[in-house]
Amino acid sequence: MTKHIFSTILLAGAALVGLNSCSDFLEEQVPQGTLTDEQVKDPAYIDNMVTSAYAIFTTAEDINSSFSLWNFDVRSDDAYKGGSNTSDGDVFHQLEVEQGIDTRAWNINGIWERFYNAISRVNAAIVSVEKCDDSYTQKQARLGELRFLRAYAHFQLKRLFKQIPFVTRTDYTYEEYGKISNTEFTNDEGWAKIAEDLEFAYNALPATQADKGRPTKAACAAFLAKVYLYKAYRQDTELSNKVTSINEADLQKVLDYTEPSIYAGYSLEKDIHNNFRPEEQYENGPESLWAIQYSRNDGSTYGNLNWSYGLIVPNISEVTDGGCDFYKPSQNLVNAYRTDGNGLPLLNDFNKKDLDYKADNTDPRLYLTVGVTGLPYMFNEKFIMDRSASWSRSGGLYGYNVTLKQNVDPELIGSYLIHGSYWASSMNRIVFRYADVILMRAEAYAQQGKTAEAIKEVNKIRERAAASTQSIANYPNKYGVKFYCKPYTGSYSKDEAMKIVKMERRLEFAMESERFFDLVRWGDAEPVLNNYFASEKEKCTIYNEASFTADKNEYLPIPFEQMSAANGNYKQNSNKW
Repeated sequence: MTKHIFSTILLAGAALVGLNSCSDFLEEQVPQGTLTDEQVKDPAYIDNMVTSAYAIFTTAEDINSSFSLWNFDVRSDDAYKGGSNTSDGDVFHQLEVEQGIDTRAWNINGIWERFYNAISRVNAAIVSVEKCDDSYTQKQARLGELRFLRAYAHFQLKRLFKQIPFVTRTDYTYEEYGKISNTEFTNDEGWAKIAEDLEFAYNALPATQADKGRPTKAACAAFLAKVYLYKAYRQDTELSNKVTSINEADLQKVLDYTEPSIYAGYSLEKDIHNNFRPEEQYENGPESLWAIQYSRNDGSTYGNLNWSYGLIVPNISEVTDGGCDFYKPSQNLVNAYRTDGNGLPLLNDFNKKDLDYKADNTDPRLYLTVGVTGLPYMFNEKFIMDRSASWSRSGGLYGYNVTLKQNVDPELIGSYLIHGSYWASSMNRIVFRYADVILMRAEAYAQQGKTAEAIKEVNKIRERAAASTQSIANYPNKYGVKFYCKPYTGSYSKDEAMKIVKMERRLEFAMESERFFDLVRWGDAEPVLNNYFASEKEKCTIYNEASFTADKNEYLPIPFEQMSAANGNYKQNSNKW
């Protein structure tokens, strides 16, 4: 079952149901049918219930509601929405420009329902596992896995909506379900609830797992570090999203859970691009702590393919016809990869002019993240990018850059790139990779004023970046590209170190749907995005009316459908909606 822990299994009581204010969850929690107690306690039944819980993390997402949240990262300065025009996926255009967002929008309610469907499936499996006695030798490990999955769904919901109901009990009565509130916990207490599930999981999970899709102790440590890093930036003032303090105890937890000894057997890939290749020999590599597992050739028509990136593929004539060309890297992001005479990022002035790769020094990660006009698409010289409709369905409205991390070489059509109703691939999606552990550790050090330690961690990432040229080794000679990426060597203040860490996170995780959430976590979203909108208007006219409103646009509104079904128990997360 190595890659197939995420494959679909249909079970009584584990069907996908709509979830309005969590009210339908009980139907999954207590499976209905004719199963006897002996059957329910049978290890084979229990294992199927657990597999069903994993499966929903692929089956419940779709092109408009990817659990990677790429659809919602269009709010950041990394990416344009893309597509043919502003009406193509108009609800995401509204998020991109932070104008006209409607609490009744289908995409906002859709992602809410899908994650709560996932939580309900997980809790149904928890009920089954808990019925088993200790003769089921995997009981504690399976409970750890399930609570890890539940934490993941709550974590994504909390990053999106801030104030959410936590469904962490499996013994609610119908009456209690009608009283669940999204304000039972403060913001800080909400992060603590997620950490509570993960602390249990950390103690229950083994160091290694035979099935690659199952989380390990190290994966859980990385997740805990991430939760405590979010928790450290306190945003507990009612109806405000301002960061009022940074908690020292939470920062120490980040350091505890990024301690290198926890990660024996894990390391950075020699080349960052290896994390984004579909071939089996590259998947579940040394940097992949936990990944959503997709597969091909597993007996079904399409296999367990990733359809959630189906809108991202470009529309290359007679090659990837039907590609929708969404999620396009911004010019601002491209400019951020320029380096100075010391091989370091231009922290303050990177966006004063647009990057010219034949004239400017650049970080190699640019060409592994962004398909740039004049260079090969997916490193294949048969597909040189130009300023044509193949590389911009919008005729240049969203520029001609194309994201590379989610895409697959068209040469692999029929094997790793499959056409159905949309394009899909079997490439795993890494949720937690070791590079994040390093940069979270760097951030905690920087916030503590331990700047030398922080820069040492950052340099591990920069040294790997400089060596990431296996797919682009001929770019300097053939295309005139100038790679120049060096480690930091100076002494830095706390503010300088934090600026360095923030830039390094952007460069390393660009187009991985982390940027917007980082900006909100730091309290930087309003100034950074309004500066971005002002500078982008000439390059991308969709931003003419764009404006970010503090204490509102950091989080999505609680969907109207959920507010209506909540019997007055939900509170909107801003008085500005």
